[in-house]
Amino acid sequence: MRLKKKEKDKKTLLKAVVANPDGEIFELEGYAAVGMAGDAFVPLTWNETRDMPFGSELMLMPDRQPVLYNLSRHRFEIVTENPVIHGEPVYPVAAFNSPGHLVSYVSAYNENDGAVYLPLFSYGAVGWSDERFRTAVIPVDKEKRQDLRWMRSPDVVAGIKKMKEKMPHNRLRAHLETCALEYGCPASKNFFLRRYEAPLPTSPHCNARCLGCLSLQDNEQIPHSQDRIAFEPAPEEIAEVALAHISKVERGIVSFGQGCEGDPLLVADTVNAAIGIIRSETRAGTINMNTNGSRPDKLKHLFDTGLDSIRISLNSVRKEYYDAYFRPKGYRFSDVKKSIDTALDQNRFVSINYLNIPGFTDTPEEVDALMAFLRRHPINMIQWRNLNFDPIRYWRAMFDIEAHGPPMGMKRLLSKIRALFPNLKFGYFNPPKERFK
Repeated sequence: MRLKKKEKDKKTLLKAVVANPDGEIFELEGYAAVGMAGDAFVPLTWNETRDMPFGSELMLMPDRQPVLYNLSRHRFEIVTENPVIHGEPVYPVAAFNSPGHLVSYVSAYNENDGAVYLPLFSYGAVGWSDERFRTAVIPVDKEKRQDLRWMRSPDVVAGIKKMKEKMPHNRLRAHLETCALEYGCPASKNFFLRRYEAPLPTSPHCNARCLGCLSLQDNEQIPHSQDRIAFEPAPEEIAEVALAHISKVERGIVSFGQGCEGDPLLVADTVNAAIGIIRSETRAGTINMNTNGSRPDKLKHLFDTGLDSIRISLNSVRKEYYDAYFRPKGYRFSDVKKSIDTALDQNRFVSINYLNIPGFTDTPEEVDALMAFLRRHPINMIQWRNLNFDPIRYWRAMFDIEAHGPPMGMKRLLSKIRALFPNLKFGYFNPPKERFK
């Protein structure tokens, strides 16, 4: 009897949740929660969701109306007001899920006329069941690298104090302090906590104009999340930060290319000099670069000096869709692919930072292109990252190029890629070199 009850519960629809103008979140009786992937709407069930991961946040979506499933009429409906309080508007609720969790459905909504862009977050579908929130996500990385429970503020502040005493005049250390305290950057916090991966932001400039850039926006409707680094650190400053981390952290990683900077390949000479200093002191630690891969000519020199791995960001493996999001300046998508091949030829560990969103990433056209890409470019890892951008505006930008077929679902996509490419690693974080094989 217990097994049958459990099987039945897995198909149970989640209760819909909405928010009022004061931001109060509540259940809406008679309605089930709905997920969205492009034009497709799906009622959320227990087995398609998980308890909302620790560190996730619930968000009200302004200028929008929730799309819910009417349980008595068995249909999807746009709900405009609270049925209990006449005239009170209700808003969709979404989950900004903690790192390591891939959104499988977006919170379903309809835009009001004149709606402005949503802030730069991902908007996972969410519902209520058994006295807790559940959200449509797939776990892709179990590591606690950015788990807030391991980042207590007093410990971060204590670490900042120690590093300030150790390198009082280092401008990069001061920049990371701002990132940790003002922006709550988990990577910066990890540096001061002496754990996992430390960031090495270096480049004030970029040669892409990403729609969802976190540090610089030309769209007045979209506030950027953090200020871009305003200076180019000296190689000695970079090396000092990197060595302080590597010397104290087992299997430590240091990474160029962060959300608070442009692309590090634009300052490749500085990066190369810094890597040279680091490697003259130690062979320990993993030196990684997160990049758009626009300068393949510079990469080989970095590998020769001691760069261990690269992670290249892609929203699509098709040129026209890559260009529509990244809007490259002075480089081509062919340069990105050449960078990947250069790294593979040098026997370096290659990840793609795959920025994805249900309703585009899991369409037949995009899936077929990804599989063909993986056959031609046998990378080591896909880091499945949620695209932090307004979902409807993103779908519109992609489908204005060409219409796509119905999405297969993110869970099915991941299963298909795993089956066809069993040696391809899945994850969210850059691995240390001890885990490359």
